[in-house]
Amino acid sequence: MKIRKGIAAFVLLAAGTGLLALGAPQARTPHDPEMIDAQGFQKILEQNRGKALLVNFWATWCEPCRDEYPMLNELAKQYAPKGLQVVGVSMDDDGDLILMRRFLARYKPIFPNYRKTAGAEAAFRQSVLAGWTGSMPVSIFYSKDGKQVAHFLGEKTREQYEETIRGLLGDGGGTGTPGK
Repeated sequence: MKIRKGIAAFVLLAAGTGLLALGAPQARTPHDPEMIDAQGFQKILEQNRGKALLVNFWATWCEPCRDEYPMLNELAKQYAPKGLQVVGVSMDDDGDLILMRRFLARYKPIFPNYRKTAGAEAAFRQSVLAGWTGSMPVSIFYSKDGKQVAHFLGEKTREQYEETIRGLLGDGGGTGTPGK
């Protein structure tokens, strides 16, 4: 009888402290990225008008995203003094929250990150980049006047990013090739 009561007490305690999820939605911690939808994404673009902007869409389940992310953090550090703002948008689902939290804790990005709200996946992608089918990573470059000037579908090299960033900042080099 004591063992059953002990097990029942543990299960109640574990459930109450969040150790036992049992498929319930996970609570948002203070360190979780703010949730955004298509309207929220437009607000981010508006808030960054006047700055050269690089928005990267990533997810923890996307291997090329995981490979590229540390480089994006380095580029953000290198080019922030020259006027580049980098923003990350996680496309992870609620079931990937723990992985996303660990990922962000590991890489400690210097740039803000958001997370796409669940639902309306195709509509969100189309509002961000016409023709985007969901492949990732995706990086979109915006000029200071808020115009989308280039985008990358799939993983790219540091050199490709730097060439596009320098063009965006007016430091010479190309402006990047839209659609590459």
